[in-house]
Amino acid sequence: MRQNPSFTLASEDGVKRLVREHPWATIVSMTDASGLVASHYPVLLDEDADGIVLLTHVGRPDEVVHELGRHEVLVIVQGPHGYVSSGWYGPDPAVPTWNFTAAHLTGRPELLDPAENLRVLEALVDHFEQRLPEPRALRADPDDAAYAERLAAGTVGLRIPITRFVAKHKMSQNRPDATVDRIIGELEGDGPYASPALAAEMRRTHELLRAARAAAARHPGA
Repeated sequence: MRQNPSFTLASEDGVKRLVREHPWATIVSMTDASGLVASHYPVLLDEDADGIVLLTHVGRPDEVVHELGRHEVLVIVQGPHGYVSSGWYGPDPAVPTWNFTAAHLTGRPELLDPAENLRVLEALVDHFEQRLPEPRALRADPDDAAYAERLAAGTVGLRIPITRFVAKHKMSQNRPDATVDRIIGELEGDGPYASPALAAEMRRTHELLRAARAAAARHPGA
């Protein structure tokens, strides 16, 4: 991913936030047998680990197709994104763009044993069910145990310690405040490129930038 200093997301905490809020990931492998292979699965952070460590699973036989454990994989996570029209900038000539947040994370997967795999599956279900008014656990009662174990047998759990990442957070940081406010207004509107999620992310980004500028102005040279 080509980087631009204005948009580089170098913070490990920032990447973790992206994974927590947007856990649907693309897993890409360069395999000996089939060349490039890609699959899509939800991921969680191992919150107890040092650095960035992902927990997930694949359905059989994806572990064979990806040759998991033999090579590094690339995990792509993407946040809110959307088209930004040049007409939103003002009357001067300009080119349109696309605002987005994305991270490319690289690591070698570790295949989990059946018991660990089941624990990861339960954690995934609990993570997404917790927002519901009546969450349903994978093993909600003793009668569900056999079903959960059969389900787990059809999957392979993964732990992926991330050894390096490249991430980009492009939210019009190179535009003046008035232009940023117009873009946010359009994204919050009802036009064909409206995107409330992207507007919220832009607003958060620029509130932090403005607060940092104000602090720097109050304490020059600090």
